[in-house]
Amino acid sequence: MKLQAVLDALCRLAPEHLAEPWDKVGLHLGDAAQRVHRAMLCIDLTEPVVAEAVREKADLVVAYHPPIFQPLDRLTGETCKQRVIQECVRKKIAVYSPHTALDAAKGGVNDWLCEAMGQGTVRPIGIHRPRGEKQFKIVTFLPTSHVQAVRRRLSQAQAGVIGNYVECSFTTPGEGTFRGIEGANPYIGQAGRLESVRELRLEMVCRAGHLPGAIEALRRAHPYEEPAFDLYELTTPPPRFDEATGPGRIIQLKQPVMPQTLVRRLKKHLGVKHLELAVPTHLDRDPDTGRYRGRITTVAVCAGAGGLVVMRDEAGAADAWFTGEMRHHDVLEAVQRGRVVILAGHTQTERPYLPQYRQRIAAAGGAEQVQWLISEADIAPSRMV
Repeated sequence: MKLQAVLDALCRLAPEHLAEPWDKVGLHLGDAAQRVHRAMLCIDLTEPVVAEAVREKADLVVAYHPPIFQPLDRLTGETCKQRVIQECVRKKIAVYSPHTALDAAKGGVNDWLCEAMGQGTVRPIGIHRPRGEKQFKIVTFLPTSHVQAVRRRLSQAQAGVIGNYVECSFTTPGEGTFRGIEGANPYIGQAGRLESVRELRLEMVCRAGHLPGAIEALRRAHPYEEPAFDLYELTTPPPRFDEATGPGRIIQLKQPVMPQTLVRRLKKHLGVKHLELAVPTHLDRDPDTGRYRGRITTVAVCAGAGGLVVMRDEAGAADAWFTGEMRHHDVLEAVQRGRVVILAGHTQTERPYLPQYRQRIAAAGGAEQVQWLISEADIAPSRMV
C-alpha cells in the first residue's frame, strides 16, 4: 500500500485532531507516496527498535510516543535521538506517531484500560479540547482540466483534512482575466492580449504546519506560469462534545469492588506482577484477612503520565485513580482526599495495548497488503526487581 493509504487507516482509528494541543502526533518521517510492505508497532523508537526494523525490512514504524518531540537543532549523531532519526532516513523507514490521539479515540488505549475494571458505564474526563495549531484556507483558481491533479497534490501535502475526512474541497465556477506583459509565457492565450478564461475556484483547508508544503505542491501542480492563490486564517471553532472521545476515562462500575479486586484485575489485564497502591486511612486493612475495607464504585483512568488528567475537576470525585505515573505530592494529596491511587508504570499502561492496536488496524483496512509486526526490542526502560 502507499503510505498515505496506511496513514488514512490509522487516522480513522485515531483522528489527529483528538490529540492534546501540546502533542506532536502525525507523520514524522517519510513520503506519503512511498510504498509500505511491512510495518512495525512500538511504544518508544529506540536504537534497538530501529535495528530490529532494519532487520525485518520494515518500511514504516508506528511509534506511540513521538520520536521528535522537542525541536532538533542538528543531526550530527551525537545523541541517540539523532542517531535514530538518521538511521530511519538512511533506510527510508517512515515514522508515524498517534500518541494522545490514540488515547482519546473510541476503542483506544484508555477504553482498553477500562475493560480491565469490569462492566460499567464509561465516559471521557471532560470534553475534547481542540489542538491549538492554526488553520488556513487555501483558495486558488485554475482551468477545469487541472482541478483533479491540483486537489490530489494538495491532499498529498496534508491539505483538505477535516476530522475523519481527507481530500475535502469545494469548487465554484467563474471567469478569470489576465493580460500577459513582455516576457510572459501564458499557459492559455497570448501575451499582450486580454484573455478571458472559464475557471474553477478550488478551496481546501490546511493546518499551519503543513502550509509551506501545500503551497509548494500547489505551485508545482498548477498549470499557470504565475498561479493566483489566497490564504485565509480561520478561527478555531468551539469544541464539539463527543461522549465517546476525549482525554482520560471515568468508569462507573455496575458492581462496586474492593481495592485488591481491582488490583488483581489490572495485573491480569496488563500482564504485570506488581502495581503501586496508595490507600487512604479510612480504608484500613482487616488484620484477620489482610483485605482493605471499603469498595470502589468509580475509577478515573488515563494511560501514561496521566496525573493531571485524573486530577481534573470532572474526575476529582472518583473513588480511585488509575494511571501509569503521578508526582509523589499529587499521590499524597489524593490519599488525603480519600482517593485510592493505583500506578502501573508509564509504558506498562501502553505497551500491552499494541496487540489490540494491530487487530484494529487490520479491521480498519490498514493491513490489506501490509504485514504488521510488534517490536520485540521495545521494552520499558525500568522494571520491578
